Amino acid sequence: MPLELLFVYGTLRRQIASNMQQVLADYCEYYSYGVMRGKLYEVRGYPGAIESSNANDKVFGELHGILDRQRVLAQLDDYEECSNKFPRPHEYIRKQLSVELIGGGATMAWVYLYNRDVSKLRQIVSGDYLK
Repeated sequence: MPLELLFVYGTLRRQIASNMQQVLADYCEYYSYGVMRGKLYEVRGYPGAIESSNANDKVFGELHGILDRQRVLAQLDDYEECSNKFPRPHEYIRKQLSVELIGGGATMAWVYLYNRDVSKLRQIVSGDYLK
């Protein structure tokens, strides 16, 4: 198992062609599908996930093993606008959370969580941004 994992649930997933996909392709390796406990929202053409204590709230995504931690996290922090280059409070925060593996078990992974009010956003009830 890779030392550190990254859980992606939106525009960084393999099925979505984004400019940051090359960073994952170059400096990470796909590990597994996964599920985090949370709620998913449509922000402005991209998703935002928040944590939830309800076991029925699930966000589906992928786990990637990070091969070059410094490069990957620095570039993703800029992409998610949560590096020191951006004013606070940031729209997203990076946090390690438990992610369930589709085949069973769980692991810790870095996740970018939405850090703003979601009361006026539309929830993606399926928890899967690809659906």
